[in-house]
Amino acid sequence: MLDHPPGPPLAAIENLRVEFRTKDGVVVGVEDVSFEISPGETVCIVGESGSGKSVSSLSLMRLVEFGGGEIAGGRLMFDRGGERIDLAHAETSLMRTIRGNEIGMIFQEPMTSLNPVFTVGRQLTEGLRVHKGLSRAEAEARALDLLRQVRIPEPERRLRQYPHELSGGMRQRVVIAMALACSPRLLIADEPTTALDVTIQAEILALIDRLKRETGAAVLFITHDMAVVAQMADRVVVMYRGRKVEEGSVEQIFENPQHDYTKALLAAVPKLGEMRGRPAPEPMRLMGDAGAYTGPIRVAEDRKLLEVRHLVTRFAVKGGFFRRHVANVHAVEDVSFDIRVGETLSLVGESGCGKSTCGRSILRLVEPMSGEIVLGGEDVVAMGPQRLRRARRDMQMIFQDPFASLNPQMQLADQVAEPLRNYRLATGVEMRDRVGQLFDRVHLPRSFMRRYPHELSGGQRQRVAIARALALNPKLIIADEAVSALDVSVQAQVLNLIMELQAELGISILFISHDMAVVERVSHRVGVMYLGRIVEIGSREQVFEDPRHEYTRALLKAVPVADPRRRKTESDLDFKPIPSPIHPLDYRPEPSHYEEVAPGHLVMKT
Repeated sequence: MLDHPPGPPLAAIENLRVEFRTKDGVVVGVEDVSFEISPGETVCIVGESGSGKSVSSLSLMRLVEFGGGEIAGGRLMFDRGGERIDLAHAETSLMRTIRGNEIGMIFQEPMTSLNPVFTVGRQLTEGLRVHKGLSRAEAEARALDLLRQVRIPEPERRLRQYPHELSGGMRQRVVIAMALACSPRLLIADEPTTALDVTIQAEILALIDRLKRETGAAVLFITHDMAVVAQMADRVVVMYRGRKVEEGSVEQIFENPQHDYTKALLAAVPKLGEMRGRPAPEPMRLMGDAGAYTGPIRVAEDRKLLEVRHLVTRFAVKGGFFRRHVANVHAVEDVSFDIRVGETLSLVGESGCGKSTCGRSILRLVEPMSGEIVLGGEDVVAMGPQRLRRARRDMQMIFQDPFASLNPQMQLADQVAEPLRNYRLATGVEMRDRVGQLFDRVHLPRSFMRRYPHELSGGQRQRVAIARALALNPKLIIADEAVSALDVSVQAQVLNLIMELQAELGISILFISHDMAVVERVSHRVGVMYLGRIVEIGSREQVFEDPRHEYTRALLKAVPVADPRRRKTESDLDFKPIPSPIHPLDYRPEPSHYEEVAPGHLVMKT
């Protein structure tokens, strides 16, 4: 951690004002914002969606102009090896040279920052050939090295693939590799680890930190994850509604915050270990939030609602000229677990471990190959289309991205009413009343019923998705990364809402997540998945306080803690590469064998 910025600043934002022209007039995105970044320093900008943190960084790259913004005031000073220039008035041709070469940027959403029609290799080598003048062979060798640095398995194969063939976490690693390609002097990272698992996030953070130390590059890190801030920052800038409200060293911000907004932000962070000694999940105590339910949420009944036995789901890999079935992706392999009435079971693990496929297989959104899924005494796998349709009234899903799961052309009231309409459970005035009650239940004003998804924030959209999932009074809700894309305070509110609804309605929840601190907060029981199998399962206390499997220990070791004095070192982040889940057609996997190390605490035998 740096006590004082060393030498003159590499970049300085001075009294920045950014305006956006809309049909309703001028909207100010950023007002009178100033801060500096020195070589070898990491400055973190924190704040919620709409606070202006991304607008500030896009202004420095002069990319804000491509999104309808205009730099209406202030200076953007950048040191180009002794020559200080104001980027706000730089020529377009000069900005083209600086972007990607001297200032690199990691964007938040990897699917929109990768071109879907070009291979990963083409996109990785393009900047190297343009800015560094490398030959095709040299650029490909450098691209391979970059993919290995960001821990992408089978990098030679990935170079020939297209973005849609990679998982979200893998696409984000490609974007990071592209930003690092030309060894920029300033790296702007806009929420670079939001979509990543805890182990990959830890390694990416270590990678960015190592790059900073080795090259003397400066890092401008934009995030809403306070644990990441504690791990990475030298200085912290807190933004709220387009203005800077507090700035200080990372220790000052965490140990002695001055502004009420900074205090509220830190109060909303779930911290690993804070549930130690508590027998059941509990809603978080948020500043200014008098939640309806504050006590521990106990399991409603000691009766099994869902039983999953030896579940297997595989996907065919096609290859060759005739697109023959040449191999299988073993996504879920011999998975078994139970969920009781009113209980939350969390599945945790890295991207590609099979946790989302497991949730979709239970709903039969993905067809399992074999196994039993017994819901309320009936086998879901054996059901025909009509019976399955009726069974889906009892089990609903909340997806990761609420914008993708809502129809942009329908009013929110119609979207929440759709399940009721499909099952003919209400009409007319009764329908409107039911929808209004659902909006009340998820703490959204009824005036929102006439709005469209784009008129809401991410957290509000996720509340609409929860209201729609509750419309049919389901017995089981599968929450697939339901809070991973939300700001920290909004995430805390949505988690409290889910726990409050569970306490009121006795709903069972299969909670799928890669955020270990969130999982510790909401779970009664936890299953850890690795390569399609559950390697450890038990109560929350057993898994978090007495982890027995080496993979569970590695996951917990990698979690950043929201305390700058407890930073992870690179030696903490020594992970084995994950083997490929793709196997030839004649591969016969062994069944899963477990050892019961304590009552209800099962660990896979290796």
